[in-house]
Amino acid sequence: MDIVDYLTEKPKTLFLVDSLGAMLTAFFLFVVLRNFNEYFGMPLSILTYLSVIAVVFWVYSTSCFFMLKDNFAPFIIIISSANLLYCILTIWLIMVYYPILTNMGILYFLVEILLVCGLVYLEIKVAVEVRKNRLA
Repeated sequence: MDIVDYLTEKPKTLFLVDSLGAMLTAFFLFVVLRNFNEYFGMPLSILTYLSVIAVVFWVYSTSCFFMLKDNFAPFIIIISSANLLYCILTIWLIMVYYPILTNMGILYFLVEILLVCGLVYLEIKVAVEVRKNRLA
């Protein structure tokens, strides 16, 4: 059984994974990157805004995990769209602040983008399968 099949059978788990990822992102942005900013270079105000976005995603995914009982697909599509928009925003911020970002800062944000885009890919595949199974 592959990961998509597993998450299709247990879509709430996807919200848990997304929630933990958002919590970890918020922690890194607000605590680690802010306190060691000389190693990353992103302005503190931008790190604060990004961490607030991550907290909103954490609250959404946690709420879905605990409250949803059925019809998961639309809620998965919402968080996957939000995650994709977050990646686009982060790419734009890398381009805007490129002159002041350190190599470690660029690497951090690129790795974050890759991880979140991987999650978006999984979320979309699972949402499609969940919707197919619901209609069948």
